[in-house]
Amino acid sequence: MKIRITKHFDFETAHALYGYDGKCKNIHGHSYQLYVTVIGQPINDAKHVKNGMVLDFGDLKKIVKSEIVDVFDHATVLNQNSPHKDLAEKIKPHSPKVLLVDYQPTSENMIVDFAEKISVRLPKLVTLHSLKLYETNNSYAEWFASDQVSPSALSQGKGANFRY
Repeated sequence: MKIRITKHFDFETAHALYGYDGKCKNIHGHSYQLYVTVIGQPINDAKHVKNGMVLDFGDLKKIVKSEIVDVFDHATVLNQNSPHKDLAEKIKPHSPKVLLVDYQPTSENMIVDFAEKISVRLPKLVTLHSLKLYETNNSYAEWFASDQVSPSALSQGKGANFRY
């Protein structure tokens, strides 16, 4: 019996999209909402302190808080492979929480980064099922483990292959 559990997180982050042809080329911020869903079998051991749980919500909170929220909250995220790297050096003396990432900091790329960071921290029998990252109240990106199928796995008749 597989059960999914979901926890919601909020954080504020600024970013700029280098080379973009719209307003988002300028530094601006969002109130992000992240929904993290994991899947697993509830522990079935009356002597186990976490009996009946797939994963303690508190344990999931610790993982996501340390890997995502504490890192990205009130940070400015910029692409290190662009001239924004120079901009980051100018900002740091006034606002030191600047993250240089190796991707364009769109919701789509951020959610892939988050999936990788969360997946490696989960207990052995618990799997990341999905992420939903709201950039605004009506715009979001979604990541599903089941969508992460490699072409070689498909040709061999295998299902999802999402190792991190």
